[in-house]
Amino acid sequence: MRHLLILPVFCAAFVAPYATPLAAQEAEAEEEGFSLMEEGAKLFLKGIIQEMEPAIDELNDLTAEMEPALRALVDEMGPAFMELLDKVDDITMYHAPEVLPNGDIILRRKQPDEVEPPAGEANNENGAIDL
Repeated sequence: MRHLLILPVFCAAFVAPYATPLAAQEAEAEEEGFSLMEEGAKLFLKGIIQEMEPAIDELNDLTAEMEPALRALVDEMGPAFMELLDKVDDITMYHAPEVLPNGDIILRRKQPDEVEPPAGEANNENGAIDL
């Protein structure tokens, strides 16, 4: 029985010194692999930024060009839009806008039977709303 134990102990004694440097080399290779991957990702992102830079500059120029027109639109249409919102209490109470042949745009109000109850509220048989 002793002979059976001597062989594994003897093998472990000779293999153990060689296993540690190999494990350290593998860990170092993994760290180097991660750093190479990180470096590759950084280079990839720098390349994308360099490629996108002219488009971003053009977008900045376009927004600078459009800013006065957008401000004028808000100044002119803002009060009219607020007035419209005051007149229209709940947009779900209306059908989609329709354009008539003469160019007029109309908003038809839904009939009471066409209006769906708000989510979470259900009508019972008596017509009362369950809360």
